[in-house]
Order: sequence, then structure tokens, then C-alpha cells
Amino acid sequence: MKIEDINFNEMYVNQKKETTFKSKKKESWNLKADAMNKTVHRSMYNEEFLNLINFKDINSLLDIGCGVGNLSLLIAPKVQEVCSLDFSSRMLEILELNAKKENIENIKTINASWYDEWNNVPKADLVIASRCLEVKDMQMALEKLNNQALKKVVLTYKVGGSFLNDDILKVMNKKINKKPDYIYIINILYNMGINASLNFISSEGRSTRYLNVEDFIKSVSWTLGEINEDEKIALEKYYYDNEKDKNSSNDLMKWAIISWDKA
Repeated sequence: MKIEDINFNEMYVNQKKETTFKSKKKESWNLKADAMNKTVHRSMYNEEFLNLINFKDINSLLDIGCGVGNLSLLIAPKVQEVCSLDFSSRMLEILELNAKKENIENIKTINASWYDEWNNVPKADLVIASRCLEVKDMQMALEKLNNQALKKVVLTYKVGGSFLNDDILKVMNKKINKKPDYIYIINILYNMGINASLNFISSEGRSTRYLNVEDFIKSVSWTLGEINEDEKIALEKYYYDNEKDKNSSNDLMKWAIISWDKA
């Protein structure tokens, strides 16, 4: 068998169906938006992401899965037009408030998802999809990004196949099915005839988000879904033994940053 004969998207779709980590609905992200707005703008991730992009001859941006605008707001002064798209209406409301506070007037927002028709979504020189590609069909999403881009696409995807470290899963005695890892994207793009570049950046780990043990347990529950009383007791002990005084500078999450230029 040759690599060209392997359907990497089909493999991705099948593993995505089996993974423990299910995609969140827009209502969940609406509820999370205000808390996210308090932390995401200060993340090291933003600077590391932007440092890997050459903005020469880039006049317009399409930010897919823009959230509360941590990247849209930073890129807006560098370009003439920004279109920020998200399926969470609350995320977009906060983005617009943030832009108003910073006197940024070149951002327009679109409330849409990966699964909507994008007939009203403008093409842009640069299309980014930052930490938002937990989709059922990766090739569908990549084709949409590629179709909207005039010059360049940049996306990021969590490395490792899990949003929780193995120590947390071990104390919970929790077996998981990992989600597809970033290497699927590289290979799906290869199947599509696109030779992408690959690099890696970091963001602060989960320990930086915890104010107390309740926050820690809530965060794990957000990721895994409902947890039982025994798991809560195990997590509480783990928190006081490990997370409470963890040095956050050593607790980082790794992201693949994948990009390609349009021919």
C-alpha cells in the first residue's frame, strides 16, 4: 500500500466518533465566554502565534472560531479589514465590546459554524483557525479554510490527543479514547495536494486557571463530562497534593501550528 492509497480523513472521522472528548455545543461556549475573556488576552499563546506569521502584503483577515477576539484584536491594527466568525453569540458580543473599548473599528462579526453555508463569509488574504478545529469531518473544514483564503492559511491544533494529562486520568481510574492528533491534519492536507509547514507553540496549562479545588473539578468535568462522587474525591486529593502549589511556568500545553500558502 502506498501513502496515497490511505484515506486519512476517513481514519480521522472514525477516531473522532470514538473519542471520549466530545465537541461542545454553542450554549456551553456562551456560558464560558465571560470567564475566557478574563484570561485569554494575557496568554503567551497569542504572541507565539503572531510571531510565526509574516504580515507583509496581508490586508485582510478571516478569523474562524475567533472567540472573544484575542487574535482578531491584535491583528486588526496590522490589516485593513477583519472578519471574525464564531458560532457562540456571546463570544461575538464580548469581542465587539472589546473592540469598542480599544477604539478598533475595522472588525465585523459573523455568527456561524463550520456546518453552515458560508455564502456570506468574505474571502481574505489570511485565514486563521485557532484552537477551534474539533470538527466531525476534518477535510470538510480544511477545504472551507482553503477556499476562503486568498494568500495564506494558519491553524492550530492540540498536540497529544487529550485535553487532560495522564496523571489526572490515572487518579480517576479513567480510561479514555484519545481524539485524533495533529498528524492527521498534515496527512489529510497531503491527500488534498497541499504541502503544509509545521511548527509548535505553547499556552499556559490548566493549573493557571484554577482559583481553588472547585475550579479544578469544574474544569475536569467540562472536559470529560459528568463525573461521579468517587472521581470528585480523587480529584480533590490530587489537587491538594499536586495542583495547588504547582509552578505554572512548567505547566504548558503544546499546540501544532500548521500553515500553507495559496498557489
